[in-house]
Amino acid sequence: MDDNAVSGPRWPVRPIESDEFTDFARVCGTALLSSRAPEDEEFRRPVTDLRRTLAAFDGDRMVGTTVVHPFTMALPGGPRPVAGVSAVGVWPTHRRRGVLSALMRRQLSDVHEAGESVAALFASEGAIYGRFGYGPANWTVRARMLTRETALRPDVPRDGSLSLRLGLIAEMRKEMEQVHGAVAARRVGEFQRSGAWWDLLMRDEPGERDGFAAKLCVVAEDASGPRGYAVYRTKGGWRDEAPDGRLEVAQFFAASPAAEALLWEHLLGRDLVSEVSADMLPADTPLYHLLADRHRLRAAVGESLWIRLVDLPRALEERSYAVPVDTVLEVADRDCPWNAGRWRLRADGAGSAECVRTEEDPDLAVDVSQLGAAYLGSTKLNTYTAAGLASERTPRAAAKLDLALTIDHEPFCSVVF
Repeated sequence: MDDNAVSGPRWPVRPIESDEFTDFARVCGTALLSSRAPEDEEFRRPVTDLRRTLAAFDGDRMVGTTVVHPFTMALPGGPRPVAGVSAVGVWPTHRRRGVLSALMRRQLSDVHEAGESVAALFASEGAIYGRFGYGPANWTVRARMLTRETALRPDVPRDGSLSLRLGLIAEMRKEMEQVHGAVAARRVGEFQRSGAWWDLLMRDEPGERDGFAAKLCVVAEDASGPRGYAVYRTKGGWRDEAPDGRLEVAQFFAASPAAEALLWEHLLGRDLVSEVSADMLPADTPLYHLLADRHRLRAAVGESLWIRLVDLPRALEERSYAVPVDTVLEVADRDCPWNAGRWRLRADGAGSAECVRTEEDPDLAVDVSQLGAAYLGSTKLNTYTAAGLASERTPRAAAKLDLALTIDHEPFCSVVF
């Protein structure tokens, strides 16, 4: 057995070898109902560090998977290393037999040893990851608009120096990278894309287009360079002898209000398109305010990133705080016992924070998953106290900490990793 393998009560867990990648893809894909053949998952290998994979085994058969993508992600206080957890799956015949617990606990231990204080993931099912200390930390908007009834306000910001350039995504990669790099540095939740991740996101295989045309990228630019871009695809159609085309937005980033407005004007104004949709926009998208009638934006709000504090004191010390705070937290943490106990958090609101163990009486008793949910500044701890799931021992302790955790915009991660 590999020197890195460990055994739980029943399931040995270890990183995979290179020749096990297809089996890894098969287990994960089957668990997540993927329609792609395991042999066709090779395009994911460049973004997969085999040393950060974990697989659980029943004898010599792989029955569970997960991987960490080591990201640099914008967090409150600045970019920091984050463990991006992905490819979590259990073979259908081995569900509810402890395989997932063995994988998650080994992974949390590995992340802690790697020095990453925060882990993040996208949850396929909301009931699963709270058990392992993850909390829902932000929300995204899925938008749908009918072009015949949707228009921008006449007073949206304009900049005469901006112009639009449209082409296939392969022709616009340099501009996309430039815009994303600037926006990702300040948008909490967004990670900096490596070359391998850009390669993955630029894929546009004809067999995977579902009847849509090749992806296009429209760039808003001025003399200084690109100021925003949108990636989208279109599908033509007719209904009752009228055009009924679809336009789906895959990526949207703007570095200025005028660029934002100009890009949406282009997307909503495409000829022969009756419906424009975007699967992932930030919860505070300016689009609500740019529309002449915001009720024409049919929006569905869903949870996005789940956050786990793996090294609680370091994660809280590294974070920025909007106002001074001095509070004692009693934290429950089943799977990372080094986090459990009472902690005194003191921050001056100017960039200095300290989180140390204490025997003082707590102001607020929480589960680590609730702190993870609140960490990005969107989910409020007082919603947990209102639900009776967290306990205030000092009046308004949750509200005061929520105020300190506030950031100036909603967190957002544009890529489901």
